Amino acid sequence: MFSYIKYPFLIFTALMIFSCDEDFLETRPTDAISAADALATEANLSLVINGMHRTMYAQGQTVLPGGTAVASSNRAGDHYWVPLGDNLAGGLIHSANANNLGWRDEAQWTSHTDQTSLTVETLWYHRYNTITNANSIINKVAEGELPETPTLNEIVGQAYAYRAFSYLSLVQHYSKGYLIGNPSTDPGVPLLLATEAPFESAPRGTVQQVYDQINADLDAAISSFENASARPTGSAFDKANLNIDVAWGLKARTALATGDWATAATAAVNARQDYPIMGEDDWKAGFNTTLLPEVMWGSNVITTETTFFRSYFYLASNTFNGSQVRNNPKIADRRLIDAAPDTDYRKDMFLVDAPNSNLSASNGMGGFANNTNPLYTTEEEFEAEIDRLATVWGWTSAHNTHPYMHVKLRQQQPGGIEPDDIIYMRASEMYLIEAEAKAMMDDLSGAQEAIRPLGEERDSAYDPTVFDTQEEFIEHIKFQRGIELWGEGFLFQDKIRWDDPIDHAANGGSGASEVLYQDGFFQEKPSMNPKWVFKIPLSEINANPNLTSADQNP
Repeated sequence: MFSYIKYPFLIFTALMIFSCDEDFLETRPTDAISAADALATEANLSLVINGMHRTMYAQGQTVLPGGTAVASSNRAGDHYWVPLGDNLAGGLIHSANANNLGWRDEAQWTSHTDQTSLTVETLWYHRYNTITNANSIINKVAEGELPETPTLNEIVGQAYAYRAFSYLSLVQHYSKGYLIGNPSTDPGVPLLLATEAPFESAPRGTVQQVYDQINADLDAAISSFENASARPTGSAFDKANLNIDVAWGLKARTALATGDWATAATAAVNARQDYPIMGEDDWKAGFNTTLLPEVMWGSNVITTETTFFRSYFYLASNTFNGSQVRNNPKIADRRLIDAAPDTDYRKDMFLVDAPNSNLSASNGMGGFANNTNPLYTTEEEFEAEIDRLATVWGWTSAHNTHPYMHVKLRQQQPGGIEPDDIIYMRASEMYLIEAEAKAMMDDLSGAQEAIRPLGEERDSAYDPTVFDTQEEFIEHIKFQRGIELWGEGFLFQDKIRWDDPIDHAANGGSGASEVLYQDGFFQEKPSMNPKWVFKIPLSEINANPNLTSADQNP
């Protein structure tokens, strides 16, 4: 029995939140709807799917009743989990000491390595609740009582894709990386396929068994979507729905993680067909809406949600009006940005020459008295640039600035507290997956041509043929993923796949402070270091009869 998962409450929650139709609301109170009724009709199953969309970004206490940790307001779904991938891996760098929501603890590697932490418990619980809800739909439809329609196929396709996404998230955080371990024997995560309490699962299976389930679910999702109604278009909410393109995208991610290079390349091409690469104006627009043309999947965050100071933009943006942001502008690894040519417009979104206005900056270089940038020969010039940046980018006079701070992630109303949308999948990622997969298959010319459309759009002088060995091209892929997907949550899993360490001191340094970062300043490569694997929540070990202390990750 999974910790806190004691009854099918997500069915109830989905109906409670998304029962917006007046006729439905007038029939009976939502808290009186049984699980059987919630699964009785195609329309009700659609409401359950909508509830799953909301749990991707809502604060825990609003949709996940249960224990103290899982119902905490301090984690708002993928508002937290998406930027966590860059925070943990040292891509999204803290310039000063601030710890709202434990965000500094994550960077210092003191959270995911603690079996009682809010992070390990909430991520586990969130993903398994998504799985529980998906199981309810999948198992109900499998009974064959509902007539098959394009809409029903669309619903069940989303359920399979959600389950695959959740297991992929779990196995990539709570188990050793597929390519650096022994997947046939390394412990994975428990597989839960039941619909009703007590939600008995198997013990920890192997990593391979979990990936086999993920691939089976994605194949089932794709098959369902092939006979489904098309996803609507035109509103930001539409892309909250998973469709066949998202399923192919998840297939590409899964294959990349497992070294199935041919499948990764093919799936990536299938996924991106209907999503043109964004141009410069869109790339520089702030990454705050799922309406961007190459966005394949994302959460359309309802503006009335109270996720303001729990949002993605609060944790990762430099324009949000919160203390985490004002006191601690997030910077990019200067080694990454310095490697970008001036002909690459993505470099414009990282303010290399921003003055260090923060007297509490962790590098001790805040204020004009410590200025070493020859662009500012007087304090007046230094202060004038600080004021100019605030005017251009919309933050307040209370916001600090710092060299290499980013302006890639910005709300639609900079200087405010609106949460805005969360982007989960873009077409650019699919070009990068195809290119990496072909390079790993020793198809260097194919890899060069795969990345050419993306590179030529971003860099007016781009020529992929200069990277003419597999080693050079893979290093180039690391750069391209680093700058293209910066802040979008991929770096932690990328480093595991590439077996790369975190080393903020190497090659001139990243700009991070060793005093601030502590254990997060250097971590040995994942194949040599068990700390890359999240601890299983102690509460789960205590509550689940199929787990014991011997199942805890080292």
